[in-house]
Amino acid sequence: MDKKLLRTLLYIALILMIVGGLVANLVQRDFGNVTVRDVRFAAFNGRKYSALLYIPKGVTTDHPAPGILAIHGYINSRETEDGFAIEFARRGYVVLALDQSGHGYSDPPAFADGFGGIAGLAYLQTLQIVDQKNICLQGHSMGGWAVVIAAATFPNAYKCMVLEGSSTGTLGAPAGTATFPKNLMVVESTWDEFASLMWLTPKATDVGKTDKMKTLFNTTSDVVQGQLYGNLADGTARILWQPKNTHAEDTISTVAIGYAIDWMQQNLVGGVQIPSSNQIWYWKEIGTLFALLGFFMFIIASGGLLLTTPFFSTLVDPLPAAKGLTGWGWWLGAIITAALGPLTLFTFITWEGTLLPSATWLAPQLITNQIVFWAVLNGLIALVLFLIWHFLLVKKADRGTGDEYGLTWGGKLNWPKIGKSFLLAAAVVALGYATLQLTGYFYTTDYRFWIFAVKLPDRLQFYIMLRYVIPLFFYFFVASMILFGQLRKAKFNMWQEMGVNFGIFFIGYMVFLLAEYIPMWTTGLLLNPDQPLWTIIAYQFVPVLGFAAFFSTFFYRKTGRIYTSAFLNALLWTLVIVAGTATHFAFGG
Repeated sequence: MDKKLLRTLLYIALILMIVGGLVANLVQRDFGNVTVRDVRFAAFNGRKYSALLYIPKGVTTDHPAPGILAIHGYINSRETEDGFAIEFARRGYVVLALDQSGHGYSDPPAFADGFGGIAGLAYLQTLQIVDQKNICLQGHSMGGWAVVIAAATFPNAYKCMVLEGSSTGTLGAPAGTATFPKNLMVVESTWDEFASLMWLTPKATDVGKTDKMKTLFNTTSDVVQGQLYGNLADGTARILWQPKNTHAEDTISTVAIGYAIDWMQQNLVGGVQIPSSNQIWYWKEIGTLFALLGFFMFIIASGGLLLTTPFFSTLVDPLPAAKGLTGWGWWLGAIITAALGPLTLFTFITWEGTLLPSATWLAPQLITNQIVFWAVLNGLIALVLFLIWHFLLVKKADRGTGDEYGLTWGGKLNWPKIGKSFLLAAAVVALGYATLQLTGYFYTTDYRFWIFAVKLPDRLQFYIMLRYVIPLFFYFFVASMILFGQLRKAKFNMWQEMGVNFGIFFIGYMVFLLAEYIPMWTTGLLLNPDQPLWTIIAYQFVPVLGFAAFFSTFFYRKTGRIYTSAFLNALLWTLVIVAGTATHFAFGG
């Protein structure tokens, strides 16, 4: 890319971020009919919590409105509830979309204070703009357990509840009875991966047949979808809906969100009666998606333009000769590279969970610990395979050099250039996150699509990132060496090479996900039904490694070395992972 094209790309990126953020903000505020506030408050024990507070126009202390506590699931954040929160607020309800304990900007550890539900409902009860006799609760996945615990703690503080892909009587949540929780809707999608955990049956389609569900619905017969059980007037009402979604799809399903809207409008007095078919939340999702794509384009454009400055231009070197695999050997290498990560995922994360089952000061995030363990072992395997190929399978006369593998300059490590490569990567990431800071300030949004998000880290999350960035740098360093020392073809231009490298990282995980979900869609069970959480987490490997391939290719083609891309991917994706998951260690207490 020449300088003119990079500038054009930068302008497009900025337009996408600005316009996408504006669209997301307008929809989130219902075009001026709702105010969205980023709030912080302290729980009874001093632990600080974060939430987005949606206040409909006209709601004041003199004119309070019904209130709803909405809580996301595990390793998500308050923004994951946007679909529910936007639609509830449009209908005149004050909505508190809470960050669970140890998630988002709420203090760790995760799972504290009943997953944060107790603190959230207690805070909602302090708001004079909320009609205290008119509060309902909604939670997705682990957020459902949070609202069940909150309901048990404050039994007179709520009127109804919606559990989306969740249950009573799981992981500390009190068991359900014919009278608890009050006026309950259960939305358990037909392809929900957590049916065994939630309702003690392997298949989500069978939840209505379980004793647990029958007890909750006060019936000895199988629970029938769409049939109202009990009585709304005395708080014993129950209803089950089963849309054709997966567990994570509940949060971006107009059907699942529509059921929740209907239930709130049946139970809450006041607000605006807008049909549940009238939904706009997905335009916010589209806006943040455009902003997310703009952010990634900005990374490339800003990095390319920085390389034209006098300070960083010394990093620009000609591409070395390609001395990698050819013919059938290239295809074998590409297949091994594509398949290694998916094939080892479940095994390596299980090993890590056995070796380090608890969070520590040095390794405070359980999910990140497993990702790092998987990444390091994959890096070591890939490095060993690379060295075997280099020393044992290639004739000495045909072997590549350190220069040709993107490691050295004239056969030697150039530490000033390596240091400058780090500065370039850090500058690009800092500039990208500066745009995120501005987006959050002006729009109260971030860059995201569905469960994948680029969130601004708080101070604690930044410090946590420093604990994990070195092992992830090792992974991206080795991955870059494989791509450009072993799999690079001299005949490819930049765009062709970007496409090929994206495919190498993308195809393996798409095949992995299809292998898991084709059985789910046809039989109701994942291929590995004992790994529902990591199957869902694997969704995010597709964008992370796909965009990592783009960044790696671009900066390698610009500099002829692998350092800038390895530093950039390590910094960027460690920040994304750490800010987007849960912290399980209680710092300071």
